[in-house]
Amino acid sequence: LYKAQGLYDKAEPLYKRSLEIYEKTLGQEHPDVALSLNNLALLYRAQGLYDKAEPLYKRSLEIREKTFGQEHPYVAQSLNNLALLYKAQGLYDKAEPLYKRSLEIYEKTLGQEHPYVAMVLKNYAKLLRKTGKKAEALKLEDRAKKIRNRQKHTRN
Repeated sequence: LYKAQGLYDKAEPLYKRSLEIYEKTLGQEHPDVALSLNNLALLYRAQGLYDKAEPLYKRSLEIREKTFGQEHPYVAQSLNNLALLYKAQGLYDKAEPLYKRSLEIYEKTLGQEHPYVAMVLKNYAKLLRKTGKKAEALKLEDRAKKIRNRQKHTRN
């Protein structure tokens, strides 16, 4: 709630305490520790504290890969979040392969039409636009839009 309200100074100690409790009670490699690391990294990224966010995202990814395997949706989520961090820093060469891998995992595990596929397509397209690859970006944006439109029609 504090993070959503932009009260980062109140949110940070709570995220840190949560992480500490999970590490003590569940162990360093537990999936809930990975989630807690991810949440703290999201907080830091929202504040532009990229140097603090990166190691947390990387550790979360490492735990998820060990726990769930290389091709799990949680791994794809971690890859997407790390790519967003790199994109925010202008590190496009580091972000692009992460978006590609995230997209591949989501497509393989959740299917071509899943909303998470559309999300990564949109994020990846933004990166491509930043790097001047507008034609490629348009293709991804179009595909994401089609997925979202089909999702809207199937919910009604």
